[in-house]
Amino acid sequence: MRVSDIFEERAAFSFEVFPPKTDVGMEKLCGEGGVLDQLYTLHPDYISCTYGAGGTNVGKNLEVLDKIQKDGKCTPVTHFTCIGNTKEGIKEQLNTYLDHGINHMLALRGDLPFGWTGTGGDLHYATELVKFVRQEFGDKFTIAVAGSPEGHIQCRSLEADIAFLKQKQDNGADYIMTQLCWDMDQFRYWLDAIRAAGIWMPVDVGIMPILDQAATINMALSRNGCVMPRALCEIISKHWIFPNPFDKEPFDAAAAQKKADFKEAGIEYTIHQIDEYRACGVDGIHLYALNKYDDVAYIAKEAGLIDLV
Repeated sequence: MRVSDIFEERAAFSFEVFPPKTDVGMEKLCGEGGVLDQLYTLHPDYISCTYGAGGTNVGKNLEVLDKIQKDGKCTPVTHFTCIGNTKEGIKEQLNTYLDHGINHMLALRGDLPFGWTGTGGDLHYATELVKFVRQEFGDKFTIAVAGSPEGHIQCRSLEADIAFLKQKQDNGADYIMTQLCWDMDQFRYWLDAIRAAGIWMPVDVGIMPILDQAATINMALSRNGCVMPRALCEIISKHWIFPNPFDKEPFDAAAAQKKADFKEAGIEYTIHQIDEYRACGVDGIHLYALNKYDDVAYIAKEAGLIDLV
């Protein structure tokens, strides 16, 4: 069953993983009894795998997705960027995915590598990528696109970002996978705004578990520019590791306990946020597994996500 068909029946539940750079990491993720095998026990509808700019680590990406496809436990979804890609290169890579039975993709422009001022390829925006895939492959792919409830950090305004999202829909996209957003008031405003703009695509919400101070701050400020609500800031402040969470050798004598306490509070915060999103009537929850099992399994169970399937 295609993911787009699941949304017509019920809310979806899924995970995101990333392709490890080392053989040891690949074994932990894809080996017998590894993280993927463990995630299957939670019965997700699909598992997506990230993809580097210009095909970076694409071999590992395909290896991960190939395992998911062959295991037959859920649908594999590949992230796909247009950075550094020619049209011919895109066609070749997407045909390779189809040859492996992988027919779901998240169409992205992708983050520009440091120092780049453009995509360095034939296509410059995700809107163009969606249109190109539909023109070349028809309905062979189910296409997800990114949605940014706070507006893409490089877009001139939220209104412009919503207009581009509408263009992605008009070009043939099937559903939205949202970028990180902790500000629930902003999310509700965005959800109303996209519906008012005529965007009817299902909204699958991306959730990053809050497990580590440094990773949380880094994701918010260096990657997404998203608002950190006061409740989340209070959790970070209460468990602050001195001199700062990025110091690999902190002088804080209570660092280990603070890390544990922060993780516990962060997990509870994540569960509460999932509750809020579900109360908004979203069409799915897409949980970033971070190539781990125990923490995301606890979150999924406590939030009632495994009952969606």
